[in-house]
This record gives sequence, C-alpha cells and structure tokens, in this order.
Amino acid sequence: MSGAQTVAVTGAAGFIGSHVVDALIARGDRVIAMDNLSMGSWDNLAQHQDNPLFRFEQLDVTDAAAFRAACKDARAMIHLAAFKIPRYGKTLDTLRINSVGAENALEICRELGAKLLLASTSEVYGRNPNVPFTETHDSVYGPSAVRRWAYAVSKLYEEHLCYAFREAYGLDFVILRFFGSYGPRQHLTWWGGPQSVFIQAVLDDSEIEIHGDGTQTRSFTYISDTVRGIISALDAPAAVGEVINLGNTEEITILELAHRIYRLAGEDHEPKLRLVPYADLGGGYQDVMRRVPDTSKAERLLKVRAEVSLDDGLLRTIEWQRSVQPVATSV
Repeated sequence: MSGAQTVAVTGAAGFIGSHVVDALIARGDRVIAMDNLSMGSWDNLAQHQDNPLFRFEQLDVTDAAAFRAACKDARAMIHLAAFKIPRYGKTLDTLRINSVGAENALEICRELGAKLLLASTSEVYGRNPNVPFTETHDSVYGPSAVRRWAYAVSKLYEEHLCYAFREAYGLDFVILRFFGSYGPRQHLTWWGGPQSVFIQAVLDDSEIEIHGDGTQTRSFTYISDTVRGIISALDAPAAVGEVINLGNTEEITILELAHRIYRLAGEDHEPKLRLVPYADLGGGYQDVMRRVPDTSKAERLLKVRAEVSLDDGLLRTIEWQRSVQPVATSV
C-alpha cells in the first residue's frame, strides 16, 4: 500500500502496539487505536490524543459488534491484541481471547475488503530442536495437559484461520512471527519477558529468578526493528499470503542474559541468581531449549533486518526502565 490510509490497530495501548501507532502517525496515516486497557496503558498513547489522525476506542476484540463499529473506515488492520502464555493460569482466557479475537478481526477485514497483519509468535515452533527456525519448520508441542502450549496452539489456530479466509474469500493477510521484542514501554512483569524482569531485579537489588538451569537460549529483538518489519509488511505486496519471521538472529542463554544485564547496568559484582526448577512452576511446565529465527525471508520480502545489537538495545531499555522507577519519598 502507498499513500495515507486508515489503519486499525488492536492492542494499541500495549508495548508493541503503541510503538506501531507512533510509526503510523509519523508517516501520516490515520489510526483507529483499540484496546481494552487490561494489559496496555493509556499513557502509551496519550501524546496522540489531540492529533486529528488519531482515534482511540476502548473495547474488547471479543466483542464483535463494538469491534466492527470501530473499524468501519479502516483499509488495513494490524491485529496485535492477544493473551499470552498461561504460565500461572488463565488458560481459558488465552484460548478464547486469541481465537475469538482473530476470527472477529478476519471477519471484519473480509467485510471491509481490508488487509490484515496478524501478530503471531515464535512460540508456534514449540519444541522443534532444529534452529534457526524457518517459516516452513514443523510445530512441535508437548501434551495437551501442559497448559503452556495453549498459547502456541491458539496462535497457530489464528494462522490457519488466515489461510482459510484467503481460500474462502480471497482475503489479503500477512502473518508476522515475533521473536522476543523488548524496549521502552515493555511490561515490567513476566508478561514483558525475562529481560524486563531481570532489569527490574537489578534496579531493585533483588534476586533474578531463572527458570530451569538457564541454559535455554532466546533471541531478543529491539522494538524499533520489530516496528520497521510491521510497517514494511503493511506496504509490501510480495508479503501478502506469507508467514514471515521478524527477529534478531543473535542467540543468548538466559543465564548469560542475566549476567549481561548486570554488566550493562554498571554492577561490578556477581548477579544474585535464584534457579527455579520447572516442576515448581506448576502445570507440568515445559520449556523451549533453543529459539532463534532464520530471517532471510524478511530480508527478501520486506527488505528489513535487525539493526540494533542486543547490548545497545539493553542499554537503551535499562535507561528507560530506570527513568520510570517510582521516586522514593520520605515519611
């Protein structure tokens, strides 16, 4: 797509969503920003409240009528609203919000003749041991009794819905599988990922909780690189009907991540670590031991690749997280 357009963004008050809204408005697009504010924050969008290109609708994507009414002028939709890994419960919310929300998004785009960008996740690869992951790799999950796989299954279902809507109605979509996005505005709990929790522990001079023995690896993508990929996918005709990894190929163990955050935060002593056995997490918790993307498809179709190194991104994120610390007051 080219030229100014009206883009609907679900999950707009969240971490990734608010940065996407910033980017769309910066280039002159009109934005319909939607969020139920259960996990996102209005503060992430407040700078746009008087901008004529911006409209905010507080709604839940499972409410089809409200969702449909808000999107009537949209030419494209970026569907980011989701409920994440049910590590500590709420499995039903994960399955229901993700499946119903995606089906509503697709149905609305079908009615409007709009293009859909679906935010998926590296979780869909599950326990596949073959890294780096290409978009055609198998999804390998544990047993249904292990609730952490509910998130992966829900997102894989959303992907299948996209293909089904294209087959039945010719709907244009792009599926983007995100790998560990992080940066300013990230959620400061496990919802935001291990890096946000680790940074907070360092700033609080408390223990870093590491699940398992810390040898599992991840790749983390600075938010500006994720957003560039999203905007490129919105514009790229060659991306229609495709699944595309968006991520940084720099792989790091969780244990090394903890040590690196300590070093980058300026600490000169060994980190305070507490290893938590998977058995203590409940629900028969299972982990993914390696996760790193093959990003050649994004480079070919979207002309993007990660530009921000992990050290640079962590430094920026640590600085931001320091800036949002509550100010101590004397009693």
